Amino acid sequence: MSWNEFTAIELRVECIVRAEDFPKAQKPACKVWADFGDTIGIKKSSAQITGIYNKESLIGKQIIGVVNFPPKQIADFMSEFLLTGFYDADGNIVLAIPECKVPLGEKLS
Repeated sequence: MSWNEFTAIELRVECIVRAEDFPKAQKPACKVWADFGDTIGIKKSSAQITGIYNKESLIGKQIIGVVNFPPKQIADFMSEFLLTGFYDADGNIVLAIPECKVPLGEKLS
């Protein structure tokens, strides 16, 4: 991958404003709505993060998401961005989060 290809991926900070169970997903998941600030607005995603997080613990959390991948249909839900994270030793996804609060929609640089 070249540097230009990497910088074309829009990794941006968002704040989770809503989370719901997603029983129609094939693997355990939740529906997440995140605010990317005034320029991008609110986008939704399906996230397989139920091993560590419950929907209540997600609200207000700043996380990092990819906003310029094509939308993806997951069951009856259109996922508009990709949450980022890492697998822990048990196979659960740990969300990638900024260490300190940053403005919503800020691009990773």
